[in-house]
Amino acid sequence: MDTLLAIASRREVRDYEPRALPPDVEERILDAGRLAGSSKNRQPWRFHVVPGELIADFVYEPTNLRGAPFVVTVVVSGKGPVSFDAGRAAQNMLLAAWNEGVGASPNGIADEPAVRAALELDDDERVAIVLSFGYPARPRDPESRPAAEWSSRAKRRPLEESVRRR
Repeated sequence: MDTLLAIASRREVRDYEPRALPPDVEERILDAGRLAGSSKNRQPWRFHVVPGELIADFVYEPTNLRGAPFVVTVVVSGKGPVSFDAGRAAQNMLLAAWNEGVGASPNGIADEPAVRAALELDDDERVAIVLSFGYPARPRDPESRPAAEWSSRAKRRPLEESVRRR
């Protein structure tokens, strides 16, 4: 898939088919996260693949995890822009998933101490984001329209309101 088309057509998916992702698809998603750039190449992340039920009660929308066949927590450690680096890794995984026809959603953490305990994290580790993945219950066809049309349909403020030039 064209990169701009992937970016423009990707939407959050929270309702999934009840089928597992093939192991090679899971590996490509995780590897896309691993390949993300990071400040000074520190690679401050670790990816914990967990059953959604393990941490579902500790995110803002538990049903997103309960119905997802593949759940990844992005855990970071260290100083510096580790949250930004975690975001880069997460976005790579979301786009790689979409390239495979897999929908996904980032999930905000309502109770980080509970997630940390469930994952048995070290004191210097913290949870950046939880990602849920699965084949969309209502599939979309990214190729059905060009990237520019997907972009124009996105519920986003116009580009001219987001950019300031000097």
